[in-house]
Amino acid sequence: MAVDRFGRRIDYLRISVTDRCNLRCIYCMPAEGVAWRSHEEVLSFEEIERFAAVAVEEGISKIRLTGGEPLVRRGIIDHIGRLRAITGLEAIALTTNGTLLPKMAPALAEAGLTRVNISLDSLNPDVYTHVTRGGRLEDALAGVDAAFAAGMGPVKINCVVVRSLDQDLFAFASMTLERPVHVRFIEYMPVGGESEPTPGGSCASDTTAGDWTEADHVPSDETLATLIAEGLAAGYGELEAVPRGEAPGGWGPASYYRFPGALGTIGVISPLSHHFCGECNRLRLTADGKLRMCLFSDDELDVRDVLRSGSEQDLHDVIRKALASKPESHNMRIGTLRRMSQIGG
Repeated sequence: MAVDRFGRRIDYLRISVTDRCNLRCIYCMPAEGVAWRSHEEVLSFEEIERFAAVAVEEGISKIRLTGGEPLVRRGIIDHIGRLRAITGLEAIALTTNGTLLPKMAPALAEAGLTRVNISLDSLNPDVYTHVTRGGRLEDALAGVDAAFAAGMGPVKINCVVVRSLDQDLFAFASMTLERPVHVRFIEYMPVGGESEPTPGGSCASDTTAGDWTEADHVPSDETLATLIAEGLAAGYGELEAVPRGEAPGGWGPASYYRFPGALGTIGVISPLSHHFCGECNRLRLTADGKLRMCLFSDDELDVRDVLRSGSEQDLHDVIRKALASKPESHNMRIGTLRRMSQIGG
């Protein structure tokens, strides 16, 4: 079992397999995009699999593949099959924008993928195109359908809540009434556009990180209050908290709720308003082979060089060093040197 210096069990590894994406979401990368890493800079699948096997030996039991958009990387399906074969790995999941799932979901399921999170920030076609800078809502919704058709579960939708966007959050919540989809509303996070932490460790109204501003941040309590009021007005009944043991299987910090009789659930993830650092259970491996201990920190350990010139023991040592240096809290850091697409979320 992997435990950090604060006694937290670290059993979850997020691996970015690429920094490339077929969309350009406004909170993930700048309008001009980012410079892609060269082929030599990005970890090969063999390198990822070698590191993952060592990580599992150290106590990691769950892996999520991210990007960029992981499904744009050629060979991803076979890669998932090889990861699934690692002895001791309990589960593997994927975060995707969903647009490639219609043609890939059956093969992904056959390779052993069951858990999928689909990023979807609006059910309005025009807003979706704006948020993704050119994406089509119908492609993402077809991806949701494809995941269900392939027998995946749980199927989750991740919606980043941004005040300046025209987002009908209640429309998302209504999706849970008729199908077992789990919609999670995520607070907009200040990642990218690095700046110094504000005095006292809190967000200030004039602070920015990339495209993020404090004015665009919507606390999860406000989101829940809106959903409760609109649910009552629509006759859906009270929004009820879902006991942890009945919540959809998950490895993260979401709190879940359900309308009476709903097949799915509504979750909120609150990294700023109710930060969950005390329960953090994860490490992140970037596509270019840097191991990050905290999303909001620029501290990284170089795994790529160890994979290419070090021993198995060196890999064990770098994971143990990461556990020993994982911070207690993100301290409301505003901005990071890397954008979300370069970190892997």
